[in-house]
Amino acid sequence: MNLAECYGEMGADYQGTMQRLCSEKLIERIVLKFLEDPSFGQLQEGLEMHNHQQAFQAAHTLKGISQNLGFTKLGEASAELTDSLRKALDSTAYVQFEQVKTEYTTAIRTIEKYRAGK
Repeated sequence: MNLAECYGEMGADYQGTMQRLCSEKLIERIVLKFLEDPSFGQLQEGLEMHNHQQAFQAAHTLKGISQNLGFTKLGEASAELTDSLRKALDSTAYVQFEQVKTEYTTAIRTIEKYRAGK
């Protein structure tokens, strides 16, 4: 699997990311670094602890990273959750988190599969 195929498998925007960052090596380095990003874990912890501020900050960070990397589905799910968390930590946020979790899991598994094939 090459990087473009990795992006395709997770429903991400490879071409748009290439236009913004102009280097496949740079994109690859950042994508592989995404595996180490703590934002999702911080988001999950914030929701579990009912810590509104932590959940909001982590969702906002995850949204930004996802959008910058062209992870379309994860970026959209994170944006919706971030918008909800701007208002309150309520049942809507927990439902939206499940979509973020699904998209995040897909992204992580796909990136790990890409890394393993290098």
